[in-house]
Amino acid sequence: MPTTQAPGRASVADDAAALRAEIRDLYDEVADLLDDDRVEELPNHFTDDCLYKVISRENYDQGLPAGTIFCDGIGMLRDRIVAIRETQVYEPRSWRHFISGVRIVAQDGDAICARANFLVTEAMSDADPTVFIVGRYDDILVRREGRLLFRQRLAVCDNHHVRRSLIMPL
Repeated sequence: MPTTQAPGRASVADDAAALRAEIRDLYDEVADLLDDDRVEELPNHFTDDCLYKVISRENYDQGLPAGTIFCDGIGMLRDRIVAIRETQVYEPRSWRHFISGVRIVAQDGDAICARANFLVTEAMSDADPTVFIVGRYDDILVRREGRLLFRQRLAVCDNHHVRRSLIMPL
């Protein structure tokens, strides 16, 4: 005897899977632009009133606000990128982002809370790649003009220390 599904259940599951895939695509797109050193494109994926922070797990767990990178609004994020390109001197490096465990944690009105794990490797010009930083993204996404944007992106880092300077956004 064929099984039947309750009316509307398949479409809810399909909608959730489609949204998760859309979030995954956004995460992959942002990782690609960072890995390809196209950091100038990063603000295109954020709302004007965004919050972007790289924070240690210890500070995050204790509710402490201090972060290694802290950008409150799109203007600060753009200023960070200008500083990277025009004022900072650093040894060239290559990054590779590996993202896993993308999931939707909650939805509240137009806000989608999502989470994913990340691992970033770093290769310097004179050395083999090493694990640079590991952690998770805790994000709040909203849909604007038909596409998802970050209202908040927290990169919560498990590292006790970063072996080299953290220059680029994660």
